[in-house]
Amino acid sequence: MEDDSNPDNLALPLPVRIRRVLEELGPTFIKLGQLLSTRPDLIPKEWTHELKKLQDRCSQVEFEEIYKVLALEFPGRLDLLFKSIEETPLAAASIAQVHRAVMQDDREVVIKVLRPGARQLVEEDMALVESLAQLMEQYFSDLGYSPTAVAKEFSRELLKEINLITEGQSTERLGRYFEDDSSICFPRVYWSATTRSVLTLEEIKGRLLSTLDPEELTPAQRRAIVANGTDAIFKQCLEFGFFHADPHPGNIFLLDDNNLCFIDCGMTGQLDKKTTEQLINLVSGIIKGDLDQLCRVVIGLTDADPMVTERRDFRTDLQHLISHVQNTSLQQLDITTLLSDFFAMLQRYHIQCPGDLLLLTKALTTIEGVAEYFDPTFDFLSHVEPQIRKVVMNRYGFQAVKNRMYKSFTRYLELLEEVPGELQRFLNHAKHSRFTLNLELKRIEHLSEKIDTASRIMGIAMISAALIVGSSILILADSISKKPGIIGTIGILGLLLAGINTTIFIFSFLFQKKKKP
Repeated sequence: MEDDSNPDNLALPLPVRIRRVLEELGPTFIKLGQLLSTRPDLIPKEWTHELKKLQDRCSQVEFEEIYKVLALEFPGRLDLLFKSIEETPLAAASIAQVHRAVMQDDREVVIKVLRPGARQLVEEDMALVESLAQLMEQYFSDLGYSPTAVAKEFSRELLKEINLITEGQSTERLGRYFEDDSSICFPRVYWSATTRSVLTLEEIKGRLLSTLDPEELTPAQRRAIVANGTDAIFKQCLEFGFFHADPHPGNIFLLDDNNLCFIDCGMTGQLDKKTTEQLINLVSGIIKGDLDQLCRVVIGLTDADPMVTERRDFRTDLQHLISHVQNTSLQQLDITTLLSDFFAMLQRYHIQCPGDLLLLTKALTTIEGVAEYFDPTFDFLSHVEPQIRKVVMNRYGFQAVKNRMYKSFTRYLELLEEVPGELQRFLNHAKHSRFTLNLELKRIEHLSEKIDTASRIMGIAMISAALIVGSSILILADSISKKPGIIGTIGILGLLLAGINTTIFIFSFLFQKKKKP
């Protein structure tokens, strides 16, 4: 293999060169690479593997620059908040840098500080990214996903990361969800020392999972890490609908009592109740082999065209996915691989997956990777089955059915109450002949475009033909005359004009913008 350290080596694989280009372009494009590394549905696996290197290859900012940011954020009161701040950073990322500190009341904390100029640079770069996405959308309409939608998702995540107040709120929100669960915790947020550019958190006394060797842990410790981490993520996804989207080992501390503490809540995802129920239906439909239920789930999750789900090739691929799962025992069933295969199949049919579902798949894949690393024998599905059963029971239990019936009954009463007024308006319109019929003819605009294009082609062809014929006559007349003069020159100019006109038309026709069907 070629030496990765040689920047001038053009023989390096393309993913390596792209990763280096993103590093050179700065924080926005580093974050873009980091986001793409979590999206195997968009780029090949070898690209995601290479782009993951962007997670830990960021240069450090000099402490003098960090101190200037702190002084600007806490004018005149920095020394009143902190007794000391360590100059050597604990970690350096593309957007922010982390330093250990001690507050005036002797509480040990960590300070996450936005890099100087990062916010302005990100905002400028985002305009460029969105422009590139719009350009891709215009010229490449068959990618299976919307480049502008991906750019918007990226923009949302990046704007959350450059506003550290949002990260603090997410950390506090997740902490409230687990107040009664001693096995999972999140660091405390110190709001008096937190701004958009500075986040001050409780320092966690523990060991990062990324620094641990499973062989040095007892079976009980390994089991606790996997069980607690799996419980935490599935509770967030299925019960709370708000989850930590990046639970990799570098963001999880193992505490002395074998409990876990999650940090770095800058990337989070959110699911509504309907989406959660559809995901349960997805797993249930695949296990039962119910094709019709799965097609309904596809339509409900993605707003896909129902005609696509009726296609024979689509149903055949879906059946193949089902048969693969049915030939696998429940102990060996891999939920995250199942979801990844399902979304990959949707992409082949150009069905766009919502970003929150892809963040969910990323979170599940990441925590399952942690489980596989620390305890490969862990039965992932059996462990989360009680949580899935709880969600199903909450949906179909007596109280849930009672609540849905009450809501439906209330809506029917409201409808019945509105009927007299609507009927009166209908009769008034009928009395005064004020009915308006609105018809929408699908794809009629394409017929109009075709007619317009054909008319344009005929017009330009007739003009070019007229120029060629007229110019030829003038040249012929000039050539047979005894005294050649200006007539021949006009004829040559006419032929040149006809050639230029035809060339311009051909180029405009071949390189016109592709339009969505």
